[in-house]
Amino acid sequence: MGEFELIRQYFQPLADKARQGQLILGPGDDCAIQRVPSGRDLVFSVDTLVEGVHFPPNYPPEYLGWRSLAVAVSDLAAMGADPVCFTLALSLPGAEPEWLAGYSRGLARASDAFGIALAGGDTTRGPLTITLQVHGTVSQGLALRRSGARAGDVVCVTGPLGDAGAALEFLGHTAPTEDQQAVLASYHYPEPQLQLGRALVGKASAAIDISDGLLADLKHILAASNVGAELDANSIPLSDALVALKGDEALSLALSAGDDYQLCLTIPDDKLAELNSHNRNQLTVIGRIQSEPGLRVANAETLGFRQGFDHFGRSD
Repeated sequence: MGEFELIRQYFQPLADKARQGQLILGPGDDCAIQRVPSGRDLVFSVDTLVEGVHFPPNYPPEYLGWRSLAVAVSDLAAMGADPVCFTLALSLPGAEPEWLAGYSRGLARASDAFGIALAGGDTTRGPLTITLQVHGTVSQGLALRRSGARAGDVVCVTGPLGDAGAALEFLGHTAPTEDQQAVLASYHYPEPQLQLGRALVGKASAAIDISDGLLADLKHILAASNVGAELDANSIPLSDALVALKGDEALSLALSAGDDYQLCLTIPDDKLAELNSHNRNQLTVIGRIQSEPGLRVANAETLGFRQGFDHFGRSD
């Protein structure tokens, strides 16, 4: 199968479903054309996934189709943006119809679920590598950033943490238990927090999606905002499945494992109350921003961490 036949058969159907409006020209020309409405800012991000680094060898292609788009769209959620379109650059060892059918199926499901259209892309021969660039828009000047956290803000997350990290142990299981299936679903089908991200616009002071682990990603907010934070280990949300599978190790996974794609955000108390009064997706408060630099975790000794754990190398 040649490159253009591959595109026509497996990816053109996704482009044919492109939504009219902001994406006014999709695949078929040298460039796509996106129109940015008045009063909106364009936000965009690019992610590259490499087999053996970002996903295991022989990972099911339908899972990969969903997952590859979801992790890219999660960056739009962290900015409070509305998705518009994406481009796909795909390097393949060979044009295997079964793999391409599965991957394009998962990609199409994710595209529909997230409301984002395929605008174009490229294919080439090489080690399996997937690069997606996602475009969205947000009200002018209101995109959520990492640099706005202020002392006194509360630190929140949008859902349970650690499940995807725990799932790595069970990826090869042919008959996973119910709890294993629950954490595997978090890994295979991450859900970008788009609706809540949009609700945070004008309320949250800073936000980031949790791709590298809560502590590592919160560190980016603290560094950009020149502040510190203290978290309460007892407040970190853990799923029942994670606790059942990992026991005392569950907190470590929630703090340090990646691939959750929940949002970590900071928000003033009054804005949090306003948000919760209008939104059924309640945030979980896990700590507070402080003026003193550093990241401390209180009550961590109850779940295997010592009091005063500091991600930046200090300990009390």
